[in-house]
Amino acid sequence: MAEGGTTLEYTPTWVVALVCSVIVIISLAVERFLHYIGKLMLLGFISLLLTVFQGMIAKICISEELASKWLPCDKKEHKAATKSTAHFESFFSSFTSHHGAGRRLLAESSASSDYCAGKGKVPLLSITALHHLHIFIFVLAVVHVTFCALTILFGGAKIRKWKQWEDSASKEEHNLATVQSRRYIQVQDHDFIKNRFQGLGKSYVLMGWLHSFFKQFYGSVTKSDYTTLRLGFIMTHCRGNPKFNFHKYLMRTLEADFKKVVGISWYLWLFVVIFLLINIDGWHTYFWIAFVPFILLLAVGTKLEHIISQLAHEVAEKHIAIEGDLVVQPSDDHFWFNRPRIVLILIHIILFQNSFELAFFFWIWVQYGFDSCTMGQVRFIIPRLVIGCFIQFLCSYSTLPLYVIVTQMGSSFKKAIFDEHIQDGLVGWARMAKKKNTNKNAADGSSKVGHKEKSPPVIELQKLSNK
Repeated sequence: MAEGGTTLEYTPTWVVALVCSVIVIISLAVERFLHYIGKLMLLGFISLLLTVFQGMIAKICISEELASKWLPCDKKEHKAATKSTAHFESFFSSFTSHHGAGRRLLAESSASSDYCAGKGKVPLLSITALHHLHIFIFVLAVVHVTFCALTILFGGAKIRKWKQWEDSASKEEHNLATVQSRRYIQVQDHDFIKNRFQGLGKSYVLMGWLHSFFKQFYGSVTKSDYTTLRLGFIMTHCRGNPKFNFHKYLMRTLEADFKKVVGISWYLWLFVVIFLLINIDGWHTYFWIAFVPFILLLAVGTKLEHIISQLAHEVAEKHIAIEGDLVVQPSDDHFWFNRPRIVLILIHIILFQNSFELAFFFWIWVQYGFDSCTMGQVRFIIPRLVIGCFIQFLCSYSTLPLYVIVTQMGSSFKKAIFDEHIQDGLVGWARMAKKKNTNKNAADGSSKVGHKEKSPPVIELQKLSNK
């Protein structure tokens, strides 16, 4: 090959998946160990491990029979691919060759090949393949962070438009004439019910799901949705603070969730390993895997829209007429497994898988060329790109704003309900109170042997903060 070693195109998928799994497991273990010492970038540590252990990995020898199984590309096309990939590989190697890194890579590849050839075997993973894997991990990190930032940027721009609805609702609540003019009206006359309630009976269940599916593509959140969900949240969690700014709370929640989404958790690395394992010649894995985030995105959007419809259904089923504003009742029962947090995990998976798909495409294009066997045929490439762009657009302008407001309809609120300085103050106060309580218990512990007391509220607050 261009750099003197076997590339990932002709390296068994089980080898790549195995090496990647070991490196990731070690990195995750070290990251957890160092969690209380300081924050460590997992991707940076994976890169470091690949660099440190590349010589050791290249000297692990296997039989040629094992090395010929589960290949991403057919070796019969090896000679033709060599000519087409040499030009594209030079894109990455030209800079390193200028500093002598390319020559060192070539020498190390030859040394590892000679080491295993003397035993009648081949390297488990060549230095060249390790180098390409190193580059791919870097490209994946850059693309994932970029796409997450774009999703938050465009989704946040749409959520900021809701500020005018917040201002309008706040003015109406403080307008005495408007409050006094409220009277009993039919539930069916409320805009929220008219737009969301599909009727009673089994025949309307399917219609409700179909309406929720298509609603995510147009007007996913309307003014009546916002004002009704806003009032339901305030009446449930902030009844003593009628001036609560729901819009600012949503923006703080979005910022807090972005810190979680931009990271790469262990279950995302598991997806990477599985993909690298089944990326076998003729399977077209890169094409079928593109439908995973696509289906998940549609399912999440439909579920979030259906939760709003369920809230409307509950009110319409219980009341014929009400006085004043319509109030919905938030509950975890509306969410999958009664856990609103699952929605964020699914969005995390969707964004990462979409980033992985597009990062893999551009990496193959630049590293091996558009005609690479790993790239696949044009009829598989175009749908992948279309699906990837569609996912990015829909998630930014529909699914993310839906998530931000609908997940507030759970039974509990998020700590973003407090301003940052208030959060810090409460946590500091709770820690001081816990310390005083510990000292007090130690002083009179002899008189309370065998007596178990319930944790005071400050301790519960501290537990909530740590969580």
